[in-house]
Amino acid sequence: MIRRFLLLCGVALGGLAVVLQAQPAPESTPPTVPDASVAAAAAVSGGYTRVESADFLEHLVDTVLELFDVRSSGNTATHYAIAALFLVGSFVLRRLVTRILFGFFRKLAAKTRTTLDDKLFPALEAPVGAFIALVGALAALKVLKLSAASDQVVRYGSTMAFSLVLFWLLLRAFNTLLVHVQEVATERQLGIAAFMPWIRKTLVVVFVIFGVLMVAQSLGADVKAFLAGLGIGGLAFALAAQDTLANLFGSVVVAVDQPFKIGEFVRIGGNSGMVEDIGLRSTKLRGADKSLTIVPNKAVASESVVNLSRFTQRRVEQVIGLTYSSKAGDLQSIVDEFKAIILAQEEIDPTSVMVYFRDFSASSLDIWVVYMTKDGDFKKHMQVRQAINLAFMRCVEARGLAFAFPSQSIYLEGEVGRLLGGGEATAKARPPAP
Repeated sequence: MIRRFLLLCGVALGGLAVVLQAQPAPESTPPTVPDASVAAAAAVSGGYTRVESADFLEHLVDTVLELFDVRSSGNTATHYAIAALFLVGSFVLRRLVTRILFGFFRKLAAKTRTTLDDKLFPALEAPVGAFIALVGALAALKVLKLSAASDQVVRYGSTMAFSLVLFWLLLRAFNTLLVHVQEVATERQLGIAAFMPWIRKTLVVVFVIFGVLMVAQSLGADVKAFLAGLGIGGLAFALAAQDTLANLFGSVVVAVDQPFKIGEFVRIGGNSGMVEDIGLRSTKLRGADKSLTIVPNKAVASESVVNLSRFTQRRVEQVIGLTYSSKAGDLQSIVDEFKAIILAQEEIDPTSVMVYFRDFSASSLDIWVVYMTKDGDFKKHMQVRQAINLAFMRCVEARGLAFAFPSQSIYLEGEVGRLLGGGEATAKARPPAP
């Protein structure tokens, strides 16, 4: 008797049972009627009732009853005792799993680098415990001999209960994953971080709706008809809220594509400014003059977006004009000195430097200068550019040359030219003072 009791506890605590093969029923046994979740029929022969099991719990209950040699067709004290053992065993097993097994998992998760498992195991502890308790309660009910109506209630109740517990477990795991993604996005300052709260809520709502529909379908509800009616209503809603939905989908595009994030300076179509806020309907830009521009997200998704804060390098292209009084040797020397000045700057990419005497313009000899900074930061770029420009000025002054400005030469012939002395007058148009 003690061996049988220990074996029963092992079955209840570990969830293991030996599935016995069905014995041939006597000739007087009526044919069984198949059922998807419960025992289909019972045959009474010689005071012994056998249940053809249809699932794991049925086999488990049959195994335990045969182990204790329970052959009564009604509910006896032994039946109630076995049902109570199932309840107590499930309670003990739940305590062991949640305290010992999950405690070991938590300690193991604490040694890993990621924090996802540190959040996931505590989130799954309650649903797993509820699943074990539900298995024990349902096994206890299957031990007892109930009426056909009661069996039908238990069948529907168990289907709904198991579906809800499984859905609860998946929902907590899914929500934990989304919370972890939100924390990582916020920590790394990703553009999607601003959208994660409503993305998480939207996905959770969709997941809940999907789970409810699956549970309803498992209970025999006509989900297809409901979805068909929902599709017609959704079409009418979409037609009435086209702009709102377009802005909503635009915000989804911004969240997925991440062309910019809060604090960056961008140009969207004809609007430019620093991104101040990214919402479901619109994106707010703060201009250089501190004006606020609100751009609908559908425009953000359809217009070209230039992110002026994500330069990997800054390119400078200049044309420096010297006067026509400059000699060829001076120009060759000044070109070499300009190139040396640029290469002397540590912040300049040496492979990008190009300095050439390029054009004979109308009023100047043009030297073309191109270089790129290693850092895309605008302030550093302007500091380097200023230092190079000042060095150019000192170089030109040291050689006695001069920068050119727009000018014109006017030639006068005839009597007027002779009166002015020499037949030539030069008029130089200087640019207006700033």
